[in-house]
Amino acid sequence: MIPAVKSPDVMAVSYQNFLDHLRVAGFSGDLETGLGHRLVQSTDNSIYQIVPDAVAYPRSIVDLQLIASLAREEQHRAIILRPRGGGTGTNGQSLGNGVIVDMSRHMNKILAIDPVRRVAIVQPGVVKDQLQKALKPYGLFFPPELSTSNRATIGGMISTDASGQGSVLYGKTRDHVRAVKLVLSDGSVLDTGAHGDLDLAQELDALERDVAERWLRDVPQLNRNVTGYDLGHLRKADGSLDLNSVICGSEGTLGLIAEAELALTPIPDHMGLVTIVYADFVSMLRETKKFLGFGAASVEVVDERVLGLARTDAAGEKVAHFFRPSADGRFGSACMVEFVADSADGLEQQMLRLVQAVKADGQYLSLATTNSRADIADIWAMRKRAVGILGNVTGTSAPVAFVEDTAVPPDQLADYIQEFRALLDSFGLGYGMFGHADSGVIHVRPDMDLYVPERREQVQAISDSVYALTQKYGGVLWGEHGKGVRGAYTRAFFGELYPAIQRVKALFDPHEQFNPGKIASNFGPLTDVGDVPMRGEREAGLAHAHSDGYSRALTCNGNGACFDFEFDAPMCPSWKATRDRRQSPKGRATLVREWLRLVQAAEGTQSGTRSRSWRPRLFARMSKGADFSHEVKAALDTCLGCKACKGTCPVKVDVPAFKSRFLEQYHTRYWRTPADRLIAEIELFLPLLPLVAPVYRLMANTKLGQSGLRLLGLEALPSLPRTPLKSELAERGVGALAPSDIEALSPRERQDLVAIVPDAFVAIFEPALLLDLVDLLQSLGFRPFIVRVQNGKPLHAKGLLKRFDAVARRTAARLRAYDALGVPLIGVDPAMTLVYRDEYAPIVNGAVNVKTIEEFLSQNLHRLADARRDAGAMKARLANHCTATTNLSASSRQWGEVLAAAGITTQTESLGCCGMAGTFGHEAKNRRLSQQIYGLSWRSRVEEPSLEAGELVATGFSCRCQAKKESDARLRHPVSLILERLRARGA
Repeated sequence: MIPAVKSPDVMAVSYQNFLDHLRVAGFSGDLETGLGHRLVQSTDNSIYQIVPDAVAYPRSIVDLQLIASLAREEQHRAIILRPRGGGTGTNGQSLGNGVIVDMSRHMNKILAIDPVRRVAIVQPGVVKDQLQKALKPYGLFFPPELSTSNRATIGGMISTDASGQGSVLYGKTRDHVRAVKLVLSDGSVLDTGAHGDLDLAQELDALERDVAERWLRDVPQLNRNVTGYDLGHLRKADGSLDLNSVICGSEGTLGLIAEAELALTPIPDHMGLVTIVYADFVSMLRETKKFLGFGAASVEVVDERVLGLARTDAAGEKVAHFFRPSADGRFGSACMVEFVADSADGLEQQMLRLVQAVKADGQYLSLATTNSRADIADIWAMRKRAVGILGNVTGTSAPVAFVEDTAVPPDQLADYIQEFRALLDSFGLGYGMFGHADSGVIHVRPDMDLYVPERREQVQAISDSVYALTQKYGGVLWGEHGKGVRGAYTRAFFGELYPAIQRVKALFDPHEQFNPGKIASNFGPLTDVGDVPMRGEREAGLAHAHSDGYSRALTCNGNGACFDFEFDAPMCPSWKATRDRRQSPKGRATLVREWLRLVQAAEGTQSGTRSRSWRPRLFARMSKGADFSHEVKAALDTCLGCKACKGTCPVKVDVPAFKSRFLEQYHTRYWRTPADRLIAEIELFLPLLPLVAPVYRLMANTKLGQSGLRLLGLEALPSLPRTPLKSELAERGVGALAPSDIEALSPRERQDLVAIVPDAFVAIFEPALLLDLVDLLQSLGFRPFIVRVQNGKPLHAKGLLKRFDAVARRTAARLRAYDALGVPLIGVDPAMTLVYRDEYAPIVNGAVNVKTIEEFLSQNLHRLADARRDAGAMKARLANHCTATTNLSASSRQWGEVLAAAGITTQTESLGCCGMAGTFGHEAKNRRLSQQIYGLSWRSRVEEPSLEAGELVATGFSCRCQAKKESDARLRHPVSLILERLRARGA
């Protein structure tokens, strides 16, 4: 039995008093002090981890003023404030003790868009892609482009003066910031667009005049030189001051960003991309140096390791034809050169000049071009995923970020990277490289096992060496991702100019309460990478857990892809609905890792075997004592099990997998609820429903019965149809065949046999779909039969892993007997079918070969084409199951091919999760969340259909069930539509 665990962290009285006073003062946002809330703010996309004292989620600028002014009071001078946006920083910019002021939960509104003036006004928590989506109808966008654009906030971009792809053409964030409203340490608001606070402006004016010459002489004049406190760009050409140059890149050390006015840019009329593959990365960099004079919008590169990994990723598979190997099969590194133009002819000429130059040099392996916006978007999607793809490893050693955004003059880049590689080689480290060749920035991530003390110590040594290397080449250590905990290098970097940097800090933050220790300090030392706690250090004892069922929690590298703002994207539905970062893959992984650490500290690495006595478990069940296990379970309970994390997260964090393992161990101490027991064993009960059909219908379809079900923890159960499945199958000559029956058949008699493996939900609640599938297969010349097995998914979802293990072994043996005889096996529901591949694989030594419907039919398109007759045009909109969309990269394409073969033109809808997700939405405790998730993307598509685009068809049983419950809409399966089409043609 696992022990009860609690954190030894105790909040300081000073912080409790501060939060109490904030509430009394009228703070309208959320204030959190629970361990789970603080843990999810303790990491970003870096290697560091520092648990804060509290988290504040302000709702307005008034809340920010309350925080700042109250902290300024004498009694609260020890309070530290650390503003935070999307948490995508790679250098610990927002990490530290004190109060995290998270702008992303509530302050995420686009306040105004003026397409005539090309201006937008936003709150700091607005996500970059959220803004881009709103701007697109006006033909505008907000540069530059970031790999984390679907979760990075505008406030965070301003705080780091973010830049990325295309920065040579479009500049950095500050080049597009017209004005910022910054809450200062006394609670007043500095509006840089209104030239407020004349005293502050005069002080900065005098400071700039004093250092102007030295700044020009001592600071590298690069595209990526200084982020924050930039006195070198303070004075405009007309002599006035641009305070944004000081604030942009200041990393929350000068105040709290409350609002920003942004300058917008027209979307280019024409875009084109040239992709070139080279044999060697450094040699490629020498070639790309020649491209800088071709007027390209961006020149991006990935090394051979990243390109190789990309080919195994869904995003990479879509664009593999643009990165072909050489004639002799060699793959290498890739360069992507983008051009933009006002005319098609102008674009063609730019691209042709480059292509001719590349071919003239003859150093490339392969070359391709495109001017398709869809292709270009797919290629950049692959490039954006490079950082995550690189982190998708097994074991405890992984590519990590701490020296990954250096910048040097682009014409020196090849030599610099050659020395950088030699440096890492001297430490015996592997690495991956990718980045922006046009601006001299290559992202470098060394492979390091940070559970090992010696490797953690090397972080400082490598950082020192890389800093020295950047100085040798006239570059900077922080070319793109801010300084963060690397603040100690700023003193050496600025040299004689450092007192001016200190003066800026003193002017804005005299008591150093805003993110102290970063960039500049007047009171103490700056943070140094060797002194900052790392995640590997905090979790040093957890290496064993990689082989104990928790590997996909421990491999989370904090990249935050699960915080995708887009409601129509599958990952992560519970996060999107709640805006609670604990209820996300990253949040859950963080909580589970801390729980493992606390359990280990309490009783070592005990496996959590089940107690043989009921007494300890009864006492634990009745106990009201604190146990962090409950908070972890609460976060995991809201996981829908959709597997979007497993299929979409670049490092394949798999919440359903480690949730099952956790629940297995949790319930060695705490009893399961009756609803959990019932749902776990539901596959055994469902076949009995026809025997008690009147009772079930009374319970499911009447208010009195539904009230009773809620007492059992169940809600929104599907209706039980009256279709007599057994007799209907018999009429079609379809029954069961045992492997021995098939063995007795001749090879000719075995031809065209197909085994349908229905799950219990479809067989009981959608017999009409099962019959349609039978009819379709028969119309195509197949001879289907039914194989009934227990799938086990509900057992796995509820953590009954020993029971699931037994079911998996039994079912796999039976299904493999058919597969060995050459009989194709087809599952009906995608989520249930994937269990045979994913959850079964580690138990039965590999996946069981059960195909989805679209996989099988896509291999038999000729039969569909032969069966159809001309009967006019037909359209459909495909709502593919989110599990299939994210875990089967070819699924939507295959459905499109199948429907097209039947004469149906298909538009695949971009949709998130429907919220039902198997049994999740049928549990009373989850029903409200399930409905919220349905409302994010599904409700409008179902209730406001686009009739011109055709009927909406859904591949998931849960999706169809949810649409019926919430919108009273009867969505059909594509199989039913195809069958209707064939019948209409007289097939």
